[in-house]
Parts: sequence; C-alpha cells; structure tokens
Amino acid sequence: MTSAVLDVYLSESDAEAELRSDARVGLTAVPKVLQPKWFYDAAGSEIYERITALPEYYPFNAEREILRAQAGQIAAASGAEALVELGSGSSEKTRLLLDALSTHGTLRSYLPLDVSEAALREATSALAVDYPRLMVHGIVGDFTRHLSRIPAAGKRLLAFLGGTIGNLMPEDRAVFLRNARAVLRPGEQLLVGVGLVIDPAVMVPAYDDSQGVTADFNRNVLRVLNRELGADFDVDAFEHRALWNAEREWIEMRLRATRRMTVHVAELGLHVPFAEGEEMRTETSAKFRPAGLRAELTGSGFELTELWTDSRQRFALALATAH
Repeated sequence: MTSAVLDVYLSESDAEAELRSDARVGLTAVPKVLQPKWFYDAAGSEIYERITALPEYYPFNAEREILRAQAGQIAAASGAEALVELGSGSSEKTRLLLDALSTHGTLRSYLPLDVSEAALREATSALAVDYPRLMVHGIVGDFTRHLSRIPAAGKRLLAFLGGTIGNLMPEDRAVFLRNARAVLRPGEQLLVGVGLVIDPAVMVPAYDDSQGVTADFNRNVLRVLNRELGADFDVDAFEHRALWNAEREWIEMRLRATRRMTVHVAELGLHVPFAEGEEMRTETSAKFRPAGLRAELTGSGFELTELWTDSRQRFALALATAH
C-alpha cells in the first residue's frame, strides 16, 4: 500500500497575510467587497455541507448526476494517467472520477491541490488507504498562485469542479484559464464544472434558501474577521441578500447593514463606517452559456472537446483539451 505525499507551498502565515490584505482592500473599497474564500473556516465548511443537502441548491446534485452518468465517458475521452483536482480530495464526486479512471485502466496518480493543509492531509491519507494502487500526492497551495507546482506525472486531467470557476471575476477567470493552459502540455485536459444560465426563479433560491442556511454561511465571513483580525462586527446586524445580475449574468451575494454603525478592525487599525442599508458584496457566482464558455476556453488555448449537462440542463461539465 502506498502512503500519501504532501508538498506544502502555502503556510498559515501566508494565509494570515492574505486575509489581512484582502480585508484591508475590500473594507476600504467603494463599494465594499469581501472575498468568498474566507467563508471557509471549519464552521463555514460545515455550513456549506448543509447547503449541498438543501432542496434549493441544485448545482451540487446536478454536477453529481452528470458524473454518475458520464464518469466512464470522461475517463475514456481523457485517458488520464494523473487526476489533478483543485479543491476537496475526499468527496463522493472525486471518487466517481477516481473509480472511472481506475476502471478504464490508465490512472496512476491522484494530485489534489487545496489551501488547507489539515484537510488535505486527512483526505490524502484516507484516499491512500482506499486506493492502494494509486500514488496520492497532495499539494497545499492556492490555485491562483501554485498551478506551476503541479508535477508532470504522466498525461494529466485537471479537474475544477463545483462551479467554483464562476466565483472568479471575468478578468481573474481569464488569468486562471491562461495559467492552466500554461502548465498543461498539448493533449492534456481541463474538466470544469459550470452553472448554466437558467430561470432566475430557480437560480436565486439556490443562494437564498428558505431555511436561512445560506444566510448563515454568508454572515460567517464576518465571524472569521472578528476572530482572526479582532474586528467587532455585530453579525446579526447584517442581512443576507442574493440577486441575479442579468447584465453580468451572475448571482451576487451581499450583506446589508440594518443600521448605521462603525466597525473597528483592531489588527488592521481600521475604522469602517457603514450606512444603514449599505451593502457589501461577498460573492459572485457567474453562470454560463455554452457559446460563451467555448469562446473563453478557445481564447485561452483550449478546445472544447465535450460538454455534458444534467437532465434538466442546469449545470454542465466541460472537457477541454490543451492545444
């Protein structure tokens, strides 16, 4: 049985410095903005797991449906010897890909990249036990900075699931795609999960559920700032909002101040005023049309090889080949 290998390119001090920088920039911007990656401390990750089980939150189940139906086709189309995954290394969706690629007979290694060393260490250890024939090689890093650290371990399939690419602003998404193309050799592939543009009456409730779980998730970013940066946000004084921006074709999540206040962020020496009703953007989640997705991939040096959707055409998995 093989054991897991772990390379660490992102330390706790790096993450702390990045949080301080993001908070300073975002809280002094007009309008104010916070980065969605800071939702995901231990508590935030647990809340997100609850979100994936909500009836309104279709993206998770839709992507899983595609993988259950098409994992064999993905394996056959890619013939990958190495599966590189940006994000979680222990989910059911990951295992669907691992099983299909292993059955296809080409897979030799699994390389998950994630920002959390603790989560990645736990996940890689479990996977090394469950897939003893695979070389499991974890990479602690940020996909916006450390793609070049991914080893060239045979023909690679780079998986970026969950619709996370939609959380990147268009200019950042273009940079990510160019960087992904730069690290992949011709013939290697990118598998990316994207939400599709559908009826806003279906899209918006996925980010504003009736039980208030997503609202709690949104406000968790304030708890993170309170704990890590000595801020004094009154978390209950902010309302969750989710809306569809038809012009930009993305969902926006915001936090709205219900009263006038000044928030002190001790670690940054900041005094941040909020007017009553002022909104701070915490996440964008872009949705795609097939033609637009093809254009973005083509402009970054990829060819859209396959596009699979769920049975209700709400979500898609795109397989793109580097050329």
